[in-house]
Amino acid sequence: MPRRETPFIPDQYYHFYNRGNNRQAVFFEPKNYVYFLKSIKKYLRGKVEIIAYCLMPTHYHILARVLHIKTSFKNLGGLEQRDDEVRRFLHQSHQQAFRPGGSLFQGQFQAKPVKTDKHLLNLCAYIHANPVKDGLAPSPEMWDFSNYLEWMGLRNGTLVNREFITENFGTAEEYGKFVTEYIRSRKMDEEFQNYIRDFER
Repeated sequence: MPRRETPFIPDQYYHFYNRGNNRQAVFFEPKNYVYFLKSIKKYLRGKVEIIAYCLMPTHYHILARVLHIKTSFKNLGGLEQRDDEVRRFLHQSHQQAFRPGGSLFQGQFQAKPVKTDKHLLNLCAYIHANPVKDGLAPSPEMWDFSNYLEWMGLRNGTLVNREFITENFGTAEEYGKFVTEYIRSRKMDEEFQNYIRDFER
């Protein structure tokens, strides 16, 4: 599949996501998740600012703001299966992650611009609630492979923007209530429901 050359818009928020080929798992043990996060830091540093992320066994979600005016699909392409180092590591970590001649991820990663402030806030909750929605954890703080713990001040980490939290939610406690209410009711406006339905297919 040819790489897209479409440039991103500086200061625009984007939702990056992808899943395993044929919906198969791509992360099998903690060191797989940790290595992928290190790769995110390596390849995206100076290009985007990570707002929220969640890595799941079969897929990932990253919400980020583009920083660099020259950022494009081409120079973000090393994030996943285009990067031989990441591919080799995951392959060695679990041989079943690959099929002969197959690829790890389902094509190139997707990147959707976040069009409204309301969608931006809802997307934060959706990403952090993902492990609960999929039955992998009873609550967001029980899933180690997202930055929800950083948001809540329960873990030190570098992939978090506390100013974003303050400006949009006031306090970590208020954000926690926002996520809890989303998990409890799953009620969001129809436009956002259609948006998430698009990438859950």
